[in-house]
Amino acid sequence: MTMRENTLPESYFTRLDDSSDHEFYNEPRKVVHIDGPAIAALENYYARHVPAHGIYLDMMSSWRSHIPPSLDPISVVGLGMNAEEMDDNPQLDEFIIHDLNVTPMLPYPDNRYDAVLCAVSVQYLKHPVKVFKDVYRVLKPDGIFIVSFSNRYFPTKTVSVFMNSSDDELIDLVQQYYVLAGGFINIKHKKVTPSDGDPLYIVSGIKYAEDI
Repeated sequence: MTMRENTLPESYFTRLDDSSDHEFYNEPRKVVHIDGPAIAALENYYARHVPAHGIYLDMMSSWRSHIPPSLDPISVVGLGMNAEEMDDNPQLDEFIIHDLNVTPMLPYPDNRYDAVLCAVSVQYLKHPVKVFKDVYRVLKPDGIFIVSFSNRYFPTKTVSVFMNSSDDELIDLVQQYYVLAGGFINIKHKKVTPSDGDPLYIVSGIKYAEDI
């Protein structure tokens, strides 16, 4: 049974700075938010779990997408908050500015993407279950949604639950987003933290193949 988003306390999604995200992200920040070993671990995970030669959505995109060349995508679409960052991303074929905290619905048709990727940004979502529901809508049947996160973030824009929970609690929370969104199957998590790198946690789910 699909549960409602309000089963999660509203207090989870308060922020120290709740001013416009457009103002905060107006200036480009061309930095990576995890270090080299963690990036390599994420690329390796994508290589093993994302269907090759597909159409991908890089959700909450920036200037790097960490998609390994071996996947040889048909196209990669970026959705993010800063045009200059995404314009400098060599893997994006097109991009759009879109604030998911204002409009959780994605501006794409049903059943469009083979994979939706959200790298080290889920901690900024104020309405994660609504966003996850719409990710489900835009995925093709059998498409995969992969969310990765670490312990590095912009603290003033991070929702409070991410700043006040253990790593294991956050893995459980992100898995709960998938469950509350409804429809996702094979919800899995993995800790892929390199011994010499930033901690990295990955949660994924598959769109039910017969749900079309």
